[in-house]
Amino acid sequence: MAAPADYWDTVDLKALLAGGLVNEDVMQQIHNIAEIPLPLTDRLSSGSVRNSYTEWTEDTLAAPSLANAVVSGSDAGANTASGGTRLGNHCQNSQKTLMVTERAQATDQIGRGDELAYQLMQRQSECRRDVEAIALSEQASVADDNNTTAGKSAGLSAYLKSNTSNGTGSGANGGFNTTTKVIAAANPGNSRAGSYAALKTLVESVYLNNGNVTVLMSIPQLTRRLGEFMLGSPTTAKIAVPTANVGGSGAGVNQTAQGYIDVLITDFGTSLQIVPNRLQQQYASTDASPVQVGTLYLIDTAQLDLAYLKGYTTQPLAKLGLSERAQISVDWTLRVFVEKAHAAYRSLLPGSAWGA
Repeated sequence: MAAPADYWDTVDLKALLAGGLVNEDVMQQIHNIAEIPLPLTDRLSSGSVRNSYTEWTEDTLAAPSLANAVVSGSDAGANTASGGTRLGNHCQNSQKTLMVTERAQATDQIGRGDELAYQLMQRQSECRRDVEAIALSEQASVADDNNTTAGKSAGLSAYLKSNTSNGTGSGANGGFNTTTKVIAAANPGNSRAGSYAALKTLVESVYLNNGNVTVLMSIPQLTRRLGEFMLGSPTTAKIAVPTANVGGSGAGVNQTAQGYIDVLITDFGTSLQIVPNRLQQQYASTDASPVQVGTLYLIDTAQLDLAYLKGYTTQPLAKLGLSERAQISVDWTLRVFVEKAHAAYRSLLPGSAWGA
């Protein structure tokens, strides 16, 4: 039965001019799905540097010699001392600036009591995400000229030249230039689908160069297609078939479907954790009609770090009128101590199925 037309209801309260008389029912909490972990940063140690250009030395042992035998009583042989190679990277200033009016500070708001504090927290999270993404990028290093050119840290891909796979065409490695002291960006080449055989070749190359990779990291689309290949073609991929996790007893048996492979035991006895990274970015290939592609990294986390000339700092800025201003900044760089300890599989199509 319909209600009489003259009843006074919430519809009437809401219909009054200039917003009605019904208080809004708004949950006093902010929900944010962008609070994504930092898969690379969380796995690396933090270092400190004392100059905007920081250097270190990379050394390696000589290959084993099958001719290492001398006659009893022989004099000392030729000098075999080695000094290694001197490498370096430039620091990069990354920052976020924010301005909040005094009126915004005084206003009763949903989900936070202090607008400036809330903005500082959010913008620092964004700055950390920027550093993570840049560290995994193709970016070359750049020297700061204290004028118009901002200093830039090289991304991981720019360092790597010993264990790499580039696309066809103009694909080429970058690497450290001992004359200019900058790290050139690699040219990833034309786009292509991933190959499991090529991935295994890179793992082997790192191992033969005395590296021990522990993490396979890439954009989520690539780790998904790799997992689909291994699950869908276990015989071709030559991996053990995953088994179900079964718990309980009788009619109450619980089974967990295995829809993803997150650890791969390599041919050389090391465990390779497969880590998708939502912050790692795609980039343009060098095809005649460029498309977006991604890089798959094999990483030895003991052989690189994020180093800071100045850590994450919040500084209040000069007050101008009826507002509060602040700046969040960090002066950082990525140091790859031994580039042979890592590998880069470049220019991979995110949506293409992997092959054998």
